[in-house]
Amino acid sequence: MQQVDIFTQIIVPVIGGLGIFMLGLEFMSNGIQSLAVNKMRALLAKFAGTPAKGVVAGTFITGIIQSSTAMTVMVVGLVNAGVVGLRPAISVIMGANIGTTLGNGLIALPLGPLGLLFAGLFALLYIFAKTDKLKNIALACIGFSLIFYGLNLMTGGLKPLRNMPEIMAVISALTADTYVNLLYCVLIAAGVTAMIHSSSATIGIVMGLGAAGIIDWKTAVAFSLGADLGTTVTSWLASLNLSKNAKRAAYAHISFNIIGVMVTIPLFFVSMDVLTWVMQWFGGDPGTPVVVNGKETFPLVPVAIGLYSTFFNIFNVLLLYPFVGVFERLLMKVGASSLDDVEDYSVPRHLTAEAAGAPETAVPAILRENERYLEAAMKFLDIARGRDDAPDKVEEHHAQMDVLNREIRAYTSGLFKAEMPYERADLVASLIEEEDHTASLGQALYQIARRVERQPFGETGRPLVDRMLDQVADALRVVANPAEARRDNLSAEAAPRVAALNELRSEALRLNGSLPWVERGAILALLGSAERAYFLIERIDAERRSVSRVVPVEAPAPREVGGFDAAPVPA
Repeated sequence: MQQVDIFTQIIVPVIGGLGIFMLGLEFMSNGIQSLAVNKMRALLAKFAGTPAKGVVAGTFITGIIQSSTAMTVMVVGLVNAGVVGLRPAISVIMGANIGTTLGNGLIALPLGPLGLLFAGLFALLYIFAKTDKLKNIALACIGFSLIFYGLNLMTGGLKPLRNMPEIMAVISALTADTYVNLLYCVLIAAGVTAMIHSSSATIGIVMGLGAAGIIDWKTAVAFSLGADLGTTVTSWLASLNLSKNAKRAAYAHISFNIIGVMVTIPLFFVSMDVLTWVMQWFGGDPGTPVVVNGKETFPLVPVAIGLYSTFFNIFNVLLLYPFVGVFERLLMKVGASSLDDVEDYSVPRHLTAEAAGAPETAVPAILRENERYLEAAMKFLDIARGRDDAPDKVEEHHAQMDVLNREIRAYTSGLFKAEMPYERADLVASLIEEEDHTASLGQALYQIARRVERQPFGETGRPLVDRMLDQVADALRVVANPAEARRDNLSAEAAPRVAALNELRSEALRLNGSLPWVERGAILALLGSAERAYFLIERIDAERRSVSRVVPVEAPAPREVGGFDAAPVPA
């Protein structure tokens, strides 16, 4: 028997092949996501409105970006931001499980020896590419090629194990010939996938073992079943620091795969008979070896694994899709508390399709939504003050407000119509300008909250910060509570308020050694953000006064000057 050099014949090609395989997955995923992930996210937010659309969107988008992990993390993030509801998110995750099987099918293609050649060609294209688009395409193709080359290296490195009786004795104990052994195989594969955070990498390893004849093809298929179970860990980790609904979306992913595996395990040996029958259209019996250069190989094992993984996920979706509503109701009880009643500012409350039908209903809806935005902006001051009822995470609150502002502006822009009267166009334009100033105000307050949160203040600096926060809160009443501001004779004029900030600035500078320089610098930066907020408040108030926000319910009779039935907007 020929002596096997373990290091050069096994360790080097297996570890190198696995690394190249996973690097290929990373390159392909990064390249495709750089090209399409923003469009895919927008499509997902737009089309995932119902469970049926969610399954289709999840399948299609995951099939394109080739990463169920990235897809699941994207869904969890959209749920966290309030862009996608829990029910459609559950169905999107179902579709993602189907979409990722396309990658498993591609991995099964017998392109291994050509992988390095194509990787080199596309690497040259990447180096000499002049545009980001071309570079991303080349990067995706490099990754695609490296997947096959890495799998080919692993398969070659694993073949010598067949000549090592002690190794084969251990591996032969992992034969999925009984239900107990099947369960062992599934749990081992799940554990490996949980550690490396890639079901595709686990399936690639299993394909290599099966193609090399180290494990029989049915055992290889059993390992692929465990990979689907282990991949749920990534979505759980992605949701740890997010909202309850985001956690629930991750729990949905975990629940689907666990239930699917539990249902599939009792049917495993029956499904193997079905798969053997199906394989006659894909080349024949996966357990029949093919001799290449005097060595046995099993090229149909990766094909069998790819087919089984695809059918498993489709079966799982068909089985569980009717129970999407049940899953939603059960998941809503997970971690339910009074905190669930906290306002979600990422979801517009007043911008309905019905209100958009006429200016007399659309404009009041926009004004009420702007009030909500300012209400949300004032929460930044609560965060800076450390109040118990303030939002927990400043970044998350900022993301919600950004979504809301974009929704308001898009809704307002939709009021522009061809041949609309000039007075009405002037109002819509003024609303858009006000919304832009309001967004800038929200950004200034976000900067205040973030700086206060990041910089602890001592007994000397904290009173100065609190006085500044009180002054900003008082100024915000002018635009956030106009009726209250008029009652208290509050002015939007920035100059007197800036003068008060200058007094705080002088006081901070005079404190010298009693105020650490780090705190002094942070206070000066805070005063700068407060000053910007004052000028924006003044500008918002002026914009509101420039054009009346009152829209007549019925258009008045034509008149020569003014009114909403004046001449159309001049070209």
